[in-house]
Amino acid sequence: MTRSVELPLWLLVLILLFAAVTFASHFLFPSVRWFFRRRFERAVARLNKRLERPIEPFKLTRRYDMIQRLIYDPEVARAIARYAAAEGIPENVAFEQARRYAREIVPAFSAFAYFGFAIRAARWLSNAIYRVRLGYQDQAALRQLDPNATLVFVMNHRSNMDYVLVTYLAARRSALSYAVGEWARVWPLSRLIRAMGAYFIRRKSRNDLYRRVLSAYMRLATQGGAVQAMFPEGGLSLDGALAEPKLGLLKYIVEAGHTSGADPQERDVVFVPVALNYDWVLEDRILTSAARAGERRFKARIGVIMARILRQFWLWLTRRYHRFGYAAVNFGRPLSLRDFAAMRLKKSDREPRPEGEGGAAQEISVDLTADLAAELLARIGSAVPVLPVPLAAWLLLRHGGMRTEALQHHMEALQKRMAPIVVHHHSASLRTSAEEAKRILLMRGMVVEQNGILVPVRAKQDLLRYYANSIAHLVPEGPLGLGLAENAALASDLSASARS
Repeated sequence: MTRSVELPLWLLVLILLFAAVTFASHFLFPSVRWFFRRRFERAVARLNKRLERPIEPFKLTRRYDMIQRLIYDPEVARAIARYAAAEGIPENVAFEQARRYAREIVPAFSAFAYFGFAIRAARWLSNAIYRVRLGYQDQAALRQLDPNATLVFVMNHRSNMDYVLVTYLAARRSALSYAVGEWARVWPLSRLIRAMGAYFIRRKSRNDLYRRVLSAYMRLATQGGAVQAMFPEGGLSLDGALAEPKLGLLKYIVEAGHTSGADPQERDVVFVPVALNYDWVLEDRILTSAARAGERRFKARIGVIMARILRQFWLWLTRRYHRFGYAAVNFGRPLSLRDFAAMRLKKSDREPRPEGEGGAAQEISVDLTADLAAELLARIGSAVPVLPVPLAAWLLLRHGGMRTEALQHHMEALQKRMAPIVVHHHSASLRTSAEEAKRILLMRGMVVEQNGILVPVRAKQDLLRYYANSIAHLVPEGPLGLGLAENAALASDLSASARS
């Protein structure tokens, strides 16, 4: 026992290293984790006092625990058994496939990444690119929302800047959780997006097992009170107008909310319509090209994108940089899923179906989802902000070329006939809205100025239509009352400029 033992130095170092790791894992690491966990919980508690909607415990659940909870969900377990039988594979193989899907979907929310980095970056980027305007919001209705309800912000999808803009403008309300497509599954962007609470989805997947895992996650998130944000259109608008809704994610939320919402003691789901519009959509040329091709394949080369970024940076360095016009957001009237379902049931005089009739219950869910999507898109459409470039584009397409003074006059007249909640200019800025629209349209090459008249460029009419379509549903029907003398003068000027 007292004899000396000779060991090589490398072996002694290895033994000491293993001993240190064992000591740290059993005695030091748990204390350190507990210390930082306590500091984190106190920081979240202070943060929750500033937010209108505190961060729900669901978002703070460890990612590993959420994945385990998801793959052992009874609905997922039944889907695993069906998938294994259909594919002729062992259930443990199907189980591992479900685990991979769960790891792909479940986010890793970090309050520090969201409120310490993402909010500040979103604020800086939004204000660097646009003149940001937060317009109409029914503050009284928003304050009266059930504090226990699950909030879902539903938005029209105009640009990838939508994520940035709404994250910035909703920073005082709560932390939003977005559904993000395959485009963002690129390292290290994917880690940052997961840390911000976003979850990845395969929009075109028809795999039943994947859909069951995604449905289970949406059910847990909805019933857990996580504040979510989604785009009912399912993708960017190619022509500027509101597209037909995609019912996938909305159906999962309705199924989760309708099941729990039937009990008054359970959470209701409240949808908050959010309408966005821009004077200059950064991807407009890519989107209109995809619309002409008739397919949703966006041909955006990284070299072209970097060249445009560098050009804007050079303009900023030389003090010639101008922001890309206005970006505006309106919040529409909130809609309770519980109230909407009750109103629809009362209107149709349909009695509740027995729980055993699975097919009938599923049919009711699909019908409810379709009606809800139509109502939400109607509320979003009625709140779309009216900005200078879309309004000028509509007038120029409708009536052809006109002088700047005539454009300003008709922009003012048309805005006075619109609902006040969609107009984003007070009386002083109305006088400059035509000049702002003119500056951007000339810069983009969508119009040319001939003898003082703004004339639409035929080759760029798809871009003009793209912006005009964003507000076309809000424009009052009927002629705007252009005088005959003015029309004749415009026609004469245009013909003279064309001859020259």
